[in-house]
Amino acid sequence: MATPAFEDIADTFSFLDDWEDRYRHVIELGRAMPAMDPALQVPATKVEGCASQVWIMPAIESGRFDFIGDSDALIVKGLVAILHALYAGVPVAQVAAIDAPAELGRLGLEEHLSAQRSNGLRAMVKRIGQLAAEAA
Repeated sequence: MATPAFEDIADTFSFLDDWEDRYRHVIELGRAMPAMDPALQVPATKVEGCASQVWIMPAIESGRFDFIGDSDALIVKGLVAILHALYAGVPVAQVAAIDAPAELGRLGLEEHLSAQRSNGLRAMVKRIGQLAAEAA
């Protein structure tokens, strides 16, 4: 049930044989994301459980889930970009049906991220689920 944007990322990852190339691609995805207005980087938008600073603010429009996100670490901002590709544009009621661990597993991230980064990624997925549930 992945979005076309996420499928594009998965396709790109399938062509990158080396994890270092994938790592660079994640960083580039983060660099391509627009910066979040610092005024929105407040405790209410902060994701708890991440080693880096991460902020996610929902942006629901016409019943479709979207969010603005940012991080103070490039690799983490890239992970935020991947999650954005996975969830943006999905009907709010269907966000919970996305099997994020399985979809992210297709990218092979878990086996190459540190334990702290993996925990942070799970915290971001959990926070997105909470935001969608609140909006539903």
